[in-house]
Amino acid sequence: ATSNSHYGKSSNVSARPASFLASSSAKTDTAAATTATTEQQQTMEAQTKKNDEQYQPYRGPQAPEALPEIFIPSVLEDIDERLWVPQTDSVSFRPLCLCTSSGYYVNLLRVRGSGVLSRHKHPGPVHGHVLKGKWRYLEHDWEAKEGSYVFEPPGEIHTLVVPEGVDEMITLFHVTGALLYCDVDGNVIGGEDVFTKLELAKKHYAAVGLGEDFVTQFVR
Repeated sequence: ATSNSHYGKSSNVSARPASFLASSSAKTDTAAATTATTEQQQTMEAQTKKNDEQYQPYRGPQAPEALPEIFIPSVLEDIDERLWVPQTDSVSFRPLCLCTSSGYYVNLLRVRGSGVLSRHKHPGPVHGHVLKGKWRYLEHDWEAKEGSYVFEPPGEIHTLVVPEGVDEMITLFHVTGALLYCDVDGNVIGGEDVFTKLELAKKHYAAVGLGEDFVTQFVR
């Protein structure tokens, strides 16, 4: 009879010991933990870089046509009295921005004492923020006090009054276009705009020794 040597062979695969399997599992867990730690570090580094970039100034060039900013550290405290440009004995203004290129001006209007300031209208919008004292319009029932904001729509005629008991009123006004003084019937009897404000400031600053060119820092 012919024998088949294949059937008499024993298998070369032996069972793995438990210690080997435990070691392999531990190595797999360590590798996974290392990978997770690396990913966390990369995430933290990316977040740190992002946070750092948030506090970095813009690195590119500014538009060459852009005008310089205006920064005034304090508009009320430690003010040189010469900065106030008188319009009457009790009314003066301090220019903050005289924008001749867009036809608007931003200034502080100061009124010392009570009474009627003016009846007027504006062809453009006006924004006001009261910094000190209070005032009202005869045509409205509200009163603008310290901290109040006012929007004046174009075309409305109103009469500004500082009430009794107010020694000083200061309001920041942003005026687009002209301020047109009116009589009781609404007829225009005078006016002012950014250019008349600029001329008044030039003359005043020259007269008080600051120089006519002092006002150019507010012109844009």
